[in-house]
Amino acid sequence: MPLAPAPRFMQIASPAGRSPADELAAGLLAARPSISPKFLYDRLGSALFCAITELPEYYPTRTEAAIFAAHATQMAQALHRRVPPGGTLIDLGAGDGAKAAGLFDAIGPARYLAVDISADFLRSALDALHRRFEAIEMIGVGLDFATRLALPDGLVQAPAVVFYPGSSIGNFAPADALRLLRQAREASQGGALLIGADLVKPPALLEAAYDDALGLTAAFNLNLLRHADRLLGSDFDLRDWRHVAFFDAAESRIEMHLEARRALSVRWPGGERDFAAGARIHTENSYKWTAESFEALLRDAGWHDVRRWVDSQGWFGVFAAVA
Repeated sequence: MPLAPAPRFMQIASPAGRSPADELAAGLLAARPSISPKFLYDRLGSALFCAITELPEYYPTRTEAAIFAAHATQMAQALHRRVPPGGTLIDLGAGDGAKAAGLFDAIGPARYLAVDISADFLRSALDALHRRFEAIEMIGVGLDFATRLALPDGLVQAPAVVFYPGSSIGNFAPADALRLLRQAREASQGGALLIGADLVKPPALLEAAYDDALGLTAAFNLNLLRHADRLLGSDFDLRDWRHVAFFDAAESRIEMHLEARRALSVRWPGGERDFAAGARIHTENSYKWTAESFEALLRDAGWHDVRRWVDSQGWFGVFAAVA
């Protein structure tokens, strides 16, 4: 099998046309202040999240990994109904690419598109993966697909598998999740989808996963303010804020917030915001689904012939579907 060329990289500008500083300022000045969860993942934030996945309270990563390990062959068979070996694998929120790499042998892609918010973030990961899988062409695509998933023409060798593991779809409100899944169907060009979704379970289990005893999730959330200071030029003092996480049963979601410990003002070039003691900045939602409601969401987005694999406790689901 011929060797693929060295990985290449491209950064795609956000269709919204707003800079990170503009987006942060707009969120802080909103009636209900918020910061997008994508800003959680600077270099330190990404390292903290990797540590979080090792915690006993954080079940999603190990539960999903066990499902992949037990059912990779069946998943590949489901995907191969529409995308035979030798196609394109589009990895959304690729990170270090480890989850996708674990399925390379089963799925057999010829081209791997690793999509994350920053192409630079993907460089070391793809260089390392390319040394292990020299026959697979690898392309790092820097794209904020939370705004819109739109890949350049000619990049996808149709049909393609769209891979979105880790329950990150839960960061999107149902209407936004529906939009993204429709865009993923378009990106697949008649291909298939493999996606992970966290399922509804007792609130105590959910809340412990997002507010662990060691305090790593609190550090992860608070680090967002350090990242905002760098991007926006703001003057957040982490000592003035505390991490808050809880399950909203009516919305079926975990919410993460940063709560002001005292009355304070935050300033940045061209703006400022006063916060009363106890005021919150909303930093992340993580929606939880039933297996049936997530299948219905996939069908509403135009995916069909849905198949699912769920762990024995019913905590997490992996779903395959075709366009």
